[in-house]
Amino acid sequence: MTARMFKLTQIHQRIDERIRLEMRKLRPDWMELTRLKRMKLRAKDALYRLSQHRKPA
Repeated sequence: MTARMFKLTQIHQRIDERIRLEMRKLRPDWMELTRLKRMKLRAKDALYRLSQHRKPA
């Protein structure tokens, strides 16, 4: 695993934790949840692109 992949994995996990914390609230902020989910998806997409780039043809 490259340093970039490791960093993206950490970012993905931190965003996931923030989503879980927001969901535990009595009244979650749906705009914030949407923003966090988009950020999480961008990190996941970047991880996928890196993993595809590393595979031999």
